[in-house]
Amino acid sequence: MPPISIADPAEQLRVVTAAEFKKRTLLNKQEVRVLYAAERAVAESGLKWRVMAQVSLGEILRSENPRAFAAINSKRVDLLVISQSGEPLAAIEYQGSGHYQNAAAIRDAVKKEALRKAGVRYIEVMGRHTADDVRREIGRLVFAETKKLSPV
Repeated sequence: MPPISIADPAEQLRVVTAAEFKKRTLLNKQEVRVLYAAERAVAESGLKWRVMAQVSLGEILRSENPRAFAAINSKRVDLLVISQSGEPLAAIEYQGSGHYQNAAAIRDAVKKEALRKAGVRYIEVMGRHTADDVRREIGRLVFAETKKLSPV
C-alpha cells in the first residue's frame, strides 16, 4: 500500500475533523525509567541542560543532501540531552528486548551515523542497565562537554 500524502491544508482539516483520535503514551515504562534517571543525572550535574523525549532528527540535524535529510527526517531518538542554549549534546536510545528484530538495527545505524557526523553523542541503554549506569553515561557527557569549554 503506497503512503498516504495529504499536502493540501484544507484537505488535512477535513480528514482530521472527520476522524477520531485517542491519546497514547509518549514513552513505554522502560523508556520512562531511563528518562527519569537521565533527568536526575542532569539535575545533579548543576548544568542547565534539559532532557527531551521523542525528538525528530529532522528538527536537530540538517544536511545539504536532500536524500540524506529525507533518510533521517522522520526518525526519532528516545531522549535528547540539550544544552542551556538548545544545542543537541547526546541522544539516548533505549534498546529493550527484541529491539533488533527486522530492520531496527539498520534504522539505528542510520541514526547513529547521522548523529556522529553532526557531533552528537549516541548513548545506548540496554534493558539490563540501571539508573546508576545512566548516571555514569551522563557524567561522561558532562565531563566531555565541560572539558571543551575549559581553557587548556
